[in-house]
Amino acid sequence: MKKITFYIISILLLAGCSKVLDYPNLSRYEPDLVWNDPNLANAYLGNIYDRAFGNWNIGLDAQSEQLTGISFSVPITTTNPGALSIDWGTNYTQIRLINQGIISTNIGTLNQDVKNRLLGQLYFLRAYAYFGLVKTYGGVPYIKIPQDRYTDSLNVPRNSTRECFDFMVADLDSAIGLLPRRITASSADWGRIDGNFAQAFKAKVLLYKASPQFNPSNPWNNDFWAEAYTQNKKAYDSLKAQGYALIGDYAQIALSERNAEVVFSVTNLFPNKVAAWDNGARPGSLSRGPASTTPTWEMVKAFPMKDGKKYNDVSGKYYTTDTLQAYWLNRDPRFEKSIVWNAKLYPVAGTTSGYRQYTSVGVADALDNYGINPKSSTTSQNNNRYSGFFVLKNSNLSLTQAQVQQYDVDYVVMRFAEVMLNYAEAANETAHTDDALAILKQIRQRAGIEPGNDGNYGITATTREQVRQAIMDERNVELCFEGHRFNDLRRWRLFQLLHGKNKTGVEAIAVNADKTEMPLTTARQLALNNQLTENNFVYRLQVTPQTGVTVNTLPETYYFAPIQQGVIAAANKIEQNKDWGGTFDPTIH
Repeated sequence: MKKITFYIISILLLAGCSKVLDYPNLSRYEPDLVWNDPNLANAYLGNIYDRAFGNWNIGLDAQSEQLTGISFSVPITTTNPGALSIDWGTNYTQIRLINQGIISTNIGTLNQDVKNRLLGQLYFLRAYAYFGLVKTYGGVPYIKIPQDRYTDSLNVPRNSTRECFDFMVADLDSAIGLLPRRITASSADWGRIDGNFAQAFKAKVLLYKASPQFNPSNPWNNDFWAEAYTQNKKAYDSLKAQGYALIGDYAQIALSERNAEVVFSVTNLFPNKVAAWDNGARPGSLSRGPASTTPTWEMVKAFPMKDGKKYNDVSGKYYTTDTLQAYWLNRDPRFEKSIVWNAKLYPVAGTTSGYRQYTSVGVADALDNYGINPKSSTTSQNNNRYSGFFVLKNSNLSLTQAQVQQYDVDYVVMRFAEVMLNYAEAANETAHTDDALAILKQIRQRAGIEPGNDGNYGITATTREQVRQAIMDERNVELCFEGHRFNDLRRWRLFQLLHGKNKTGVEAIAVNADKTEMPLTTARQLALNNQLTENNFVYRLQVTPQTGVTVNTLPETYYFAPIQQGVIAAANKIEQNKDWGGTFDPTIH
């Protein structure tokens, strides 16, 4: 049985206000109301957790090429920073609550062990909140005292980006020194931050500090890579020694909760706390509405073949001259565990035995179809949001359509595969290329890719630059749909992979054995009986979305977002970023 980690005690008891998360002027609370009672202190902390980590979100990678949707459809401005930004005020509200917690914990009368645990979590949460701001805007005001909601203001100068990284690392070091090293899966405290998560997150912060995003004039040879390597190796070695490991089945990385790969997760439990993963990922006919977003053809092509070679590598064992007509065959096993394609067997609870998911217009359910086949008497209503694929990864297929909103799989914030890939990246940039390649081989071995006669799992990279690209490609596949891709492209300064580019879907057309088009009435009846397989279709590429803005706009100036003009108007000491009409340099210099 899952346990609720934090007591869900309404802050109404503390504030007497109408909204649980509305904290008016926390500095005026009597400390002995909260910080002398561990249950109330944990209730306060629990609300901060809920805001900090969020939950499963099927659209986390929609900003990248992995999923459909044009997130950057219009030019960003300082008055409308759109998808490039995160909310300034919301994050500083969170930071104010954290700072109040740090001050109040220190003056309260809780025993020192309880105080240490609270403080360790609060220091981590402060670094975590600032990390989101810094990777978006560069240096920001690093406030360490609680700001009164009504009488204080954030009209203070921005700290330099380098100072912010130093402060984040200091907060994380404080957290590591106070937190228990590891909270085990059997512990009642599972779901709280522990020292291992803090150590692994510190390594991630330092990877960003060394990255091209923050060091554009010296992206791969700056001195920060040595620091990043030391910390990432330390985190990897420490967690591995404690038993963290890749689990055997990639399909179970989240569905098998609290497994050896999970470094930190948010606890979900129906009916008190659920997420909208399956309800956003599944085809509409098996959900409570249309899928929110779907995988692109670009993402499909990113998966290697079973031998680890790229789909277009002529030296590959499974190379074919017509990839589009056989894209589902002989792929990296992660492909079939991550994506639903036309005519794929899809054993959702409540469907008939041998159920296949179709996407073809005139054949599939109207809530599932995609394409423009002119012979269809019906027009797809999904061409601006679908692609002919659906997300399978982390779906709980044991839920029936009626139960799809009961998805309560624990939300995995960090897993050991990410720790490994972070370490591999830092190792490659510091002349430890063999260590980086060893990590890539472990990732691919677990995936089920064939080792080949040379035992390299299809990896042909040997130089630093080649291995760098191999790591980038592996992250794209291994961590797909987990919310990493856009941030990776930003920190690598690779927006050219998105800028001015379309996204693509695949339409399926039912055909006879001689490849002539099958009458749709015949195809529909065969599909109702799950008798059409992938080979009963031909496939055509379509731009998705098909109407409106179909191209992303992400020029070089977008590596850091502008601070919204309204924030600067209210706080004239805050400088705007230099690419947005201001004087502040968000890079490290």
